[in-house]
Amino acid sequence: MSAFSSTSVAPPFVLVLYYSRHGATADMAKQIARGIESTGIEARIRTVAAISSVCEATEAAIPDSGAPYATLDDLQNCSGLALGSPTRFGNMAAPLKYFLEQTSSLWLKGSLVDKPACVFTSTSSLHGGQETTLTSMMLPLLHHGMMLIGVPYSETALLSTTTGGTPYGPSHLAGSDSDLKLSDDEIKICNSQGKRLGTIASKMSSASK
Repeated sequence: MSAFSSTSVAPPFVLVLYYSRHGATADMAKQIARGIESTGIEARIRTVAAISSVCEATEAAIPDSGAPYATLDDLQNCSGLALGSPTRFGNMAAPLKYFLEQTSSLWLKGSLVDKPACVFTSTSSLHGGQETTLTSMMLPLLHHGMMLIGVPYSETALLSTTTGGTPYGPSHLAGSDSDLKLSDDEIKICNSQGKRLGTIASKMSSASK
């Protein structure tokens, strides 16, 4: 038996972190994850719990359905991040912002510095704040020192879409009743963004070994 013990290194993964109330943002997360995993790196899908405006809300440690809740360890150990939220008056939803506000310990350690990240959103109306919501999610990521990547116009679905899709990140038009499915162009843009994020995360992970 060798005198030296070997230390196993966990395989790299990209964290797809989102909040979704009616399911549209969750559907986008799945499409982005498909794009990520097409590059050979794991996509780890996580969500955050709802919060209450009148008192402290208590949720079960494991959701009844869907993705598990994210932990700070998920964020600290990821090789890349896709962050998604529905629009709330042109801003990210409070549950996601609340989670991000708990990440000071990671900021102090520089845990996310130089990791690639992207953002995505869903809105009820076409001009309901898609781009401002995307930029609102970018701000804390910039404070963490992450490297933001968008959707270049080499993705031709940006030129043909009549619903969602921006160079700042994927977006979706859910409709006033939040019942519209992702369009073909929106799916292509989500897949493209995921593939780009996964490719960059994989290359950077390999270079750091």
